[in-house]
Amino acid sequence: QVQLVESGGGLVQAGGSLRLSCAASGSIVSDNAMGWYRQAPGKQRELVATVTSGGRTTYADSVKGRFTISRHNADNTVYLQMNSLKPEDTAVYYCQFVARGLWNYWGQGTQVTVSS
Repeated sequence: QVQLVESGGGLVQAGGSLRLSCAASGSIVSDNAMGWYRQAPGKQRELVATVTSGGRTTYADSVKGRFTISRHNADNTVYLQMNSLKPEDTAVYYCQFVARGLWNYWGQGTQVTVSS
């Protein structure tokens, strides 16, 4: 089992910045990927960004150039730096941990609200 604890959400004005953090603990395998997804009211959960243990990253087109994902392998923590936030970025953001491409674990979610 893997436990994920997220932090860093909140309310920010459009154009502002927030930084999300997610710390993983428990049965951590070296072959893993961590990432962020988000779900806005009435919409499906969507990919925001992911990073593998080797440092390979992927981003949704909607956040490229504005968001940066990074990780600190020593303490199994992933970060999402969000700049130039827009009202359409408002959602609950969920941290994901994927072990060996097989087992998915999710955090409890953190609310991000961007006011116009």
